Amino acid sequence: MAGGWSKDGAVQEQIDSTVEDALERARSELPSGESLTYCEECDEAIPQARREAVPGVRLCINCQSERDKHRSAVSGYNRRGSKDSQLR
Repeated sequence: MAGGWSKDGAVQEQIDSTVEDALERARSELPSGESLTYCEECDEAIPQARREAVPGVRLCINCQSERDKHRSAVSGYNRRGSKDSQLR
């Protein structure tokens, strides 16, 4: 049952769009290509197990952890939602 100006299933469509956007963003941030042997920031050796587990890895665990701490949080707000749903 829809309310206001929205059609039936509009809420589920917004949820699906939000999930799809989050997946697309996460996939775009995955490393690709050949893994580096040494970290591109601190020149420490990247362990073989990490290079095999994360193909295309470019940072050691410590540098990646620091980068992840400083990464800005992404808003889960769905910009595709209807104007009616944004006013509630």
